Amino acid sequence: MKSINKLANWIPYLYFISISIYWFTDLNRSEGISAYPVLLLTIPFLWQMIRPNRKLNFYLGISFICLSSYLILGYLSDLWNIPPMVLAKGIIIYSGLFVLMNFIMSAWIIRNSYKHNF
Repeated sequence: MKSINKLANWIPYLYFISISIYWFTDLNRSEGISAYPVLLLTIPFLWQMIRPNRKLNFYLGISFICLSSYLILGYLSDLWNIPPMVLAKGIIIYSGLFVLMNFIMSAWIIRNSYKHNF
């Protein structure tokens, strides 16, 4: 059970790494070489998995909580003005899940920074 709990602490980092890689591949198809700076987003998360640092963990968590809160505000303001045709396509459901998962994973990172085990 301890090994499962230890691996569960890596879930938020793997989530943000996978989102960054997906964003990179999506931009690389249309933008080309200018999409490579997006891969720089994965460096702090990879570093946190290799050599855990409590301060970096806390700063990542706080930064992404702020960004996720901003995304939630944007999502809610967009939700109130969206025409019914877009709701039928399911775009709003996927974007809502994305915003919610970002917030949950950011909170998880902060929770991991308060716990001393990695």
